[in-house]
Amino acid sequence: MGKLDVVAARVAGGATVSFRPTGSSMVPLIKSGDLVTVAPVDPAALEVGDIVLARVAGAVYLHRVSALDPARGRVQISNNRGGINGWTSYARVFGICLTVAGVPRPGAAAKVAAPAEPDAPA
Repeated sequence: MGKLDVVAARVAGGATVSFRPTGSSMVPLIKSGDLVTVAPVDPAALEVGDIVLARVAGAVYLHRVSALDPARGRVQISNNRGGINGWTSYARVFGICLTVAGVPRPGAAAKVAAPAEPDAPA
């Protein structure tokens, strides 16, 4: 299990997580080692250009939403260098990137998923 798998599990569980991803696929939006903060997301609120933490074909990426298919409940994930990772279901989109190096991502905070309501007593 890789570092992003651990982060994805925490975000899927409802946590907001800050971490430092490595790599160059998202430059200049995210540079290797930038501190990013990711929170659970309402996938139905996503827009093209949002940066999300998602599982595509078995791998977890912190990449951009490049296309939407709401009728089928899925999004296309791509890096920032023209590479397309593929389509993934809403259920595999774990979080949205709120900040990069302390700078808020425009509109991201409004897409954070509301915490789950506790079950009503029987």
